[in-house]
Amino acid sequence: MAEEARNPDLVSVHGEQMSVSHLVDEYNRIRHALAQTKNENRKAVSRRRQEQSLKPFQAELIKMQGYLESTGTRMIILFEGRDAAGKGGTIRRVTRYMNEKHYRVVAMGKPTDEQRTQWFFQKYVAQCPRGGEVVLFDRSWYNRAVVEPIFGFCTPEEYENFMRGVVGFEKDMVRQGTILLKLYFSVTKDEQARRFERRKSDPLRQWKLSEIDVQAQDRWDEFTRQKHEMLRRTHTAQAPWTVIRSNNKYRARLNAMKVILNAVPYENRNPELDFVPDPDIVISGARELEIMDAEMLREGRFTG
Repeated sequence: MAEEARNPDLVSVHGEQMSVSHLVDEYNRIRHALAQTKNENRKAVSRRRQEQSLKPFQAELIKMQGYLESTGTRMIILFEGRDAAGKGGTIRRVTRYMNEKHYRVVAMGKPTDEQRTQWFFQKYVAQCPRGGEVVLFDRSWYNRAVVEPIFGFCTPEEYENFMRGVVGFEKDMVRQGTILLKLYFSVTKDEQARRFERRKSDPLRQWKLSEIDVQAQDRWDEFTRQKHEMLRRTHTAQAPWTVIRSNNKYRARLNAMKVILNAVPYENRNPELDFVPDPDIVISGARELEIMDAEMLREGRFTG
């Protein structure tokens, strides 16, 4: 007590002398930590609720899978879009409760020396589904329409041959009974940058960050031009593109499931579920082209 009297900035806490400023700092630290914990808990609860809300649609995907199996129908779903657009996370939610015997996820690596000598589509045809199976391509033959020309992984002649041939390739596939669904996940530049930063700082996500990812922001406009050309030349009545706005991962996943379910005429749908996609999230490839063309007219460049 005598020391406190001599120095009013000191107080006794459980017999230990502490300065008032130290106590204030410690109080603020604890208060900040508590607020952060509460925020993290709120986010965890929100994520849990979102995952739970997907389950009825995941149950519908099992019914859909049963229809494909019983009818011997083949189904291919292409997941395309920029890096960090949410393709992989959506694929994991779509397949979470599916029968593993009747679906495959295909993510093609660099072509082998043998594949380089083959017809371009040959390696993809080898991965196509048998009757009753659904194959989900985590990136597909459309690498040649966007990534490969930007980074010089194909020649201009190879690119042009692909763009001329892919429409006929897909028409043949659909004409012979395969359900082909082409999804393009669209994320904004700012959101992509935020997700890249998280990958850099999170040791559990760093493996996702590739050299191409590092350049994706700098070459944003090139990717946008290639996307526009891809939609313009390969969006057809037989194999249309569906664009999924994916800044909000949960809404993108939910609506992608709805699009997939609506592509298959399976029976016994849950009448309590809303299968109508959100028009703010899901738009047709044709509408996306209109939006991009309007941007070009107004701004003289693509802004998305």
